[in-house]
Amino acid sequence: MRARRSRRALVVNVAAMERDQVLAFRVARHGLATRRPLTLAEAAACPASDYARGRALLALAARADGVTREAYDRATDAGELVLGPSLRAAIHAQAPRDFALFGQALLASDDAELADQIGPAFKRHLRDAGGTAGEVLTEVAEATQAALADGRALDRTQLHAELRERVRPELLPWCKGCASHHVSPMLWRFAGVRAGMRCDAGRRFLLARRRGTTPGPAEAARRYLRFYGPATPKDLGAWAGIARSHARRLWTEIEDELIEVHVEDRRAWLLAADEADLASPPQAEGVRLLPPRDPYVQAPDRATLVPDPVLRKRLFRPIADPGAILQDGRLAGLWRTRAKGKRLQIEVEEFERLDRDALQAEADRIAAVREARTAEVHLG
Repeated sequence: MRARRSRRALVVNVAAMERDQVLAFRVARHGLATRRPLTLAEAAACPASDYARGRALLALAARADGVTREAYDRATDAGELVLGPSLRAAIHAQAPRDFALFGQALLASDDAELADQIGPAFKRHLRDAGGTAGEVLTEVAEATQAALADGRALDRTQLHAELRERVRPELLPWCKGCASHHVSPMLWRFAGVRAGMRCDAGRRFLLARRRGTTPGPAEAARRYLRFYGPATPKDLGAWAGIARSHARRLWTEIEDELIEVHVEDRRAWLLAADEADLASPPQAEGVRLLPPRDPYVQAPDRATLVPDPVLRKRLFRPIADPGAILQDGRLAGLWRTRAKGKRLQIEVEEFERLDRDALQAEADRIAAVREARTAEVHLG
């Protein structure tokens, strides 16, 4: 490849690069080319969503050998794997050293950007609460830290009760669903990010131990590109849940480390250090059953993963979304589960013919992680 230096980054002429090459690079970076003996923290190098309990566990099991629920719960309780609100204030499993990087470090310092980051419901409430977005977030975060001080572990109901005693009434709107006054959902979740709140295996909240110095927020942009490059500042903002202006500032800090590439007809950027890996990614082998919202499928450029808009709608559903099946690194189908006592039924929709033995072996692995006795695969 020939390169010329521009004012900001290297521009690499790779007009012939196709999406399959990009996907092979991403599959390898997500640890899905081969399954290896990793620690849980190593398997969670890219934060794994646990929006529904157990999804992060399945994501780690797709990457590492020997993952069990018992080991996962033990690591979560000990803080060897941190489960807590980080990206977009949603619950993710991640390495302890990265917890603050993907959470606290990405909180906007600008009040207008912070209000947008927390969300429209918070912005409407802020008009009546008094104070700036930063002041309100700090107030609830400090109340959260006080409630969880001295090693206390509280479930959500207990934490809300503590916050009712510690924050102003203006920050306690009426919740019809809970039939009580409590801090609004996105505000208390983002306050948990600011406070450094994590979960134990029983989903009680407690404070995470600080682990060294947190890198500057631009490091989150580097990490994003290592997993999802080539990408754009807009993609970074969508993944991190931050304003475009915020994403652009982070991008500018690392701009000299980037190369511009053309993937089919899309202009994007990659860390220059990853150019060789993108040019020659390893060949993935085997079948992987990825849970819904697995880190690999969370790239904002969904059309790169699934060019067909009909298939894309079936994979990315707002509710009851299916898991993705990879075969030799390609998206080869969708899957859902249904528990029947100690039997796990796995319903599969094929996009291409799947290796039956490899599929059953992966289904058996899922059943073992979910502590089911058997796995029954049903092809639809």
